[in-house]
Amino acid sequence: MGVSVKRQIMIYLAWLLLFPTLLWMIYINFQPPVPFFETDMITFLLLMCIVSALPIIVNDTPIFFTNGVSLSVFLVFGLFAEVVFMQIALIVLMVKVRVSNKDFFRVPMNSLMFLFISLSGAFVYYGLGGKHGEFELNSTNTYIPIITYVLTVVLFNHVTLHLVRKFIYKRSVIFFSRDLIWEVMTTLFTIPVGFVLYVLYSEIGITGVFYVGLPFVSLAIILKLYYSSQKVNTYLQDVSSIGHQLTERLEVNEVLTLFIAKLSDMLKVDVAYIVDVSNNNRFELLRYMENGKEVEISDATFHQDTGISRYVYEQKQPVLFKKRSEWSFLASGFLPSSVESVISVPVKRHQQVVGIITLASTQKRAYERFQLMIVDILANYLAVAIENAKHHEATKNISERCALTSLYNYRYFENKLEEEFKVISENPSATISLVLLDLDHFKSVNDTYGHQAGNEILSQLAERLVEIVGAKGTVARYGGEEFAILLPNLDRFTCFKLAETIRLAISNTPFTIQNHLEENNKKLNIRITASIGIASAPDDGDDPMALIRHADRALYTGAKQKGRNKVAQYVK
Repeated sequence: MGVSVKRQIMIYLAWLLLFPTLLWMIYINFQPPVPFFETDMITFLLLMCIVSALPIIVNDTPIFFTNGVSLSVFLVFGLFAEVVFMQIALIVLMVKVRVSNKDFFRVPMNSLMFLFISLSGAFVYYGLGGKHGEFELNSTNTYIPIITYVLTVVLFNHVTLHLVRKFIYKRSVIFFSRDLIWEVMTTLFTIPVGFVLYVLYSEIGITGVFYVGLPFVSLAIILKLYYSSQKVNTYLQDVSSIGHQLTERLEVNEVLTLFIAKLSDMLKVDVAYIVDVSNNNRFELLRYMENGKEVEISDATFHQDTGISRYVYEQKQPVLFKKRSEWSFLASGFLPSSVESVISVPVKRHQQVVGIITLASTQKRAYERFQLMIVDILANYLAVAIENAKHHEATKNISERCALTSLYNYRYFENKLEEEFKVISENPSATISLVLLDLDHFKSVNDTYGHQAGNEILSQLAERLVEIVGAKGTVARYGGEEFAILLPNLDRFTCFKLAETIRLAISNTPFTIQNHLEENNKKLNIRITASIGIASAPDDGDDPMALIRHADRALYTGAKQKGRNKVAQYVK
């Protein structure tokens, strides 16, 4: 969630009102013992800038290893020098993390944060009798102010970050978070080194900065590399977990929804979409997500163009663009004009590109090379999961669907009816209606025109039923020329009207068939009728079999025996 313009303006105003005044007061009361342009001061500043250019990012928060150097600067040169050096180090850090224009408010915000952190540490240090210059290293009174100063700075820093996330960014956060652990850990490493730096500088002068500075920078690099390896391991663990979750999904839609949601949680994603590539080189947009929400795109099918999808399709390799200028030669396609960083990887099956996954961020350099590798691995999981889901759906369709009409079969219908009766048992006010439909004199159609012609009528009838019923219920082929329609939450009166609509749609509109018993297979339009029986639960039956039996009775005694081409409802 971004920071509103109003809050950004307040941050700028607060900085303009507080920072110059406080900095001037600090200068008046805590002037450094030597000018800033002296070699010693410049050397310390260079060391602090080098270390601040090696941050690690935890929970979107940069952690840099300047605590040790800033402690030395504070102990040697005082509060004003430490404040100025930390502000310069902050600028180096902001340049390193490449703060965008829309996030530039972070510069004054962090400037104030570090200023108050420095003041809080100094307040405690001076309150405990801490001094600057050379100390008696064997005295307990020397270490208590220093240790308390360090603890205050670490605690105040994290408290400030917690408040900023909660009230500026409006995020739901926990206090004892991962970045606190990393800050404490890096402090345990860097503070002792910083104190040694102070001692050596006090003993041998500027040479001590070089003796400690090189190992200190090396330590910062080692910690950065260690964190990077830990982060990669965490990503790989997430990949394994997501891969297992994908393979557990048995429907393609579920697989796609889970995949794009997990990717959006794992990476900084402002826009994400998945494209399916057909055999005739047409791309179909399967999922599109923007700012964490799925968005419907009206024109989801398109030819290959000059966009990123086509580029990845031709290259058959994943690509990483760190800023817009790197991919501006390609058409933007579905990507908004604000997008900068892009990851796009092909989904391959049997060495063929069958899809494209594209992730985008409005920030420059939002993605790292290892994250491209992570998405590429997940693309392989996605290909396998989709293939498994398609195989399962095909198998399920064979077991649940009629091969001729593609309607649900008798087995599925019975299971569905059982489920609906469970709803009625849990909710006495619920209703369910059943329509049984049987074509009149259908045997004569088969005898006159052939069974293939009869199958054509059954297929066309299935299409009409599905179109009329729509989402109101479930249409099934009950057997032969008999069909069943299950209508949850539909009362007897509404069910009768729907059944009458179906009867008229059958009797008033002819069916087009071919006379397969003649050599010329001439097309014919023939008219047929249907008899329909309806029953509603719980009034007409308190269990599934009773409802079927009563609808069947209405069909034969109320419609068939009274002239056919009728709708009859069950009468007790």
